Amino acid sequence: MEYDNRYQQVQMPQYDCLLFDLDDTLYPLSSGLAAQCSKNIQDYMNQKLGISKEKLSEICNLLYKNYGTTMAGLRAIGYDFDYDDYHSFVHGRLPYEKLKPDPVLRNLLLGLPLRKVIFTNADKVHAAKVLGRLGLEDCFEGIICFETLNPKNKDTISDDEEDDHQTKTFDIIKYFSEASPQSVLPKTPVLCKPSEAAFKQALKIANIDPKRTMFFDDSVRNIEAAKHMGLHTVLVGTSQRSKGADFVLESIHNIREALPELWEANDKSDVKYSSGKVAIETPVTA
Repeated sequence: MEYDNRYQQVQMPQYDCLLFDLDDTLYPLSSGLAAQCSKNIQDYMNQKLGISKEKLSEICNLLYKNYGTTMAGLRAIGYDFDYDDYHSFVHGRLPYEKLKPDPVLRNLLLGLPLRKVIFTNADKVHAAKVLGRLGLEDCFEGIICFETLNPKNKDTISDDEEDDHQTKTFDIIKYFSEASPQSVLPKTPVLCKPSEAAFKQALKIANIDPKRTMFFDDSVRNIEAAKHMGLHTVLVGTSQRSKGADFVLESIHNIREALPELWEANDKSDVKYSSGKVAIETPVTA
């Protein structure tokens, strides 16, 4: 077949970016960090914010369920605190020594011929420690973390407001115990997954096209939110597919077996053309 001033149309890779959650995605839930983190959050709420131990579990569940993170929920219902102090208390006491270098995952990530970006609700210090312990610190183009989406440490408030913050808190337990609540659930000033605003901001910051991006996360609700935003989704840490998940991985280590197209598509698109008018004919499998 003759080609007159035309090049053969070559199949382009379906994806050009991979967006990864961090905790319980790049390392397993069995590491124990999540359980310790939950304990540290409750300790902070009790010791720093004066919330009674009897209410901790219920409040944590309600805040996490309705706001994405406990921190976002605490700010929504009226507690004021320094974000750095919160992260230092909650993450600074984690048993990072339980995380070991993962050369298998490192080789998989470095072998992926696509942009790779971290998207986590955690702070930058925690993200750096986790990636460092896993030996993955140079496997990603960048990290979108708490500080990325929430650049200001805290809202400006008066001393009177700070001293009196606990008397103005919203009673979230009472709100959900009422058959017909008369008030409205307050909004949070914190941007975090799974909110649409957080995803929009992350995609904008990293200059990511959601239709050409695959998102990996261990949270079902984050996966659902990502799917709603147009991303291709992979639920990590289970074999059961949930709503919004295009793929599931019991472990991130299964990525090559489950998603060989991430490597193959790039190979198919790696076509060299001659300097003349006729393109080199290359077989392409759709």
